Amino acid sequence: MPQFALFPNLQKQGSLEHAKEIRNHLLSRGSAVVVEDSIAEELKAPPLSSVHPSELDFLVAIGGDGTIMRLVHRHPEIEAPIIGVNLGHLGFMADIPLEEVYTSLDKILANRYTIERRLMMEGRSESGLSCIAVNEIVFHRARNPTLVGLAIYVDGVYLNTFEADGVILATPSGSTAYSLAAGGPIVAPKLDAFVLTPISPHTISNRPIVLMPDVEVSVQYISHYDPVEIAYDGIARFSMKTGEIFRVRRAARSFLLVTLTDHDYFLTLRCKLGWVGSLR
Repeated sequence: MPQFALFPNLQKQGSLEHAKEIRNHLLSRGSAVVVEDSIAEELKAPPLSSVHPSELDFLVAIGGDGTIMRLVHRHPEIEAPIIGVNLGHLGFMADIPLEEVYTSLDKILANRYTIERRLMMEGRSESGLSCIAVNEIVFHRARNPTLVGLAIYVDGVYLNTFEADGVILATPSGSTAYSLAAGGPIVAPKLDAFVLTPISPHTISNRPIVLMPDVEVSVQYISHYDPVEIAYDGIARFSMKTGEIFRVRRAARSFLLVTLTDHDYFLTLRCKLGWVGSLR
């Protein structure tokens, strides 16, 4: 009997009602269901704390890609694969639309799915501040009213100094998020790589670059202005002063994402980007 844990995004309208319906559907199929402790009473389901993380077979994120990221950050102790149910527009990671959720869950119960292991990155400052990122770590000029200088080193070897609003270090999962908006390339999610994308660089010859995932990328803030901001996954942030170095490398952990065997990443890509497949 598979054990599911439900994680509705309470900021999404109707998420609790959808969670109740998903719970009922899974129970009717003979599965066990737990939910986060804060909503266990309302959903009339056992709390997450009542089971050991190793007992969970699947996590169901009900919301969107942001819900998946918050789930990974909030529960690092759980290694079960994540099923992404999207309550809004189709997501790159949360690629099960609400109208297909019950047929999709039945396919998963029938073992008609695959599991992708998604790369994550970790960063650490010289002062000991650290972070883990699913999508990206962003270095931004913050309160500075002008471009800032960020020197980039790869495994200790100088690459370039970007005079820009900032730079983005993204995973393949994050290549279709902020990095894409800043002009970065789309990286297929099964490819292990880092993407370094400058944000509004002063020199147009400054281009995004794709790096091997096993390098260490060091970012040094060299301008004598106000501190710059380091943000990760749009969840939290901290500052970096002039001369400080922040080092980013592949994280020791990754996260698992459930993909239905009949779902096509490139179809999702075409839908999200509005590609019509023909010349206009």
